Amino acid sequence: QVQLVQSGGGLVQAGGSLRLSCEGSGRSDRPYSVGWFRQGPGETRTFVAAITRNANTYYSDSVKGRFTISKENFGNTVILQMDNLKPEDTASYYCAQMVGYCTGPGCRDRRLYNYWGQGTQVSVSS
Repeated sequence: QVQLVQSGGGLVQAGGSLRLSCEGSGRSDRPYSVGWFRQGPGETRTFVAAITRNANTYYSDSVKGRFTISKENFGNTVILQMDNLKPEDTASYYCAQMVGYCTGPGCRDRRLYNYWGQGTQVSVSS
């Protein structure tokens, strides 16, 4: 059984940086893709970024150029580096894993992800 454990997050002033980690365990040898989503109070969970097994990356327009998704620890940990944070980035952030490869629109669809992390809060003050 795949488990995703998140760490990082917290409170930062606008313009600051935070780093989120998503460590996976229980994975098989099957290819997979990992995404980050966020959800504000009363809002739907929306796509932030994704990375495939081949390290192709995808970003939402709202974070492109400010956030960077990458892999560490032989691919077992996925990092979301968030720079130049804005108050509108405030949300609960979730990592998720999809079995198989994703491309473009598929990476952005939360319904295609099979496993989810526990979530972590990011708060950006103005």
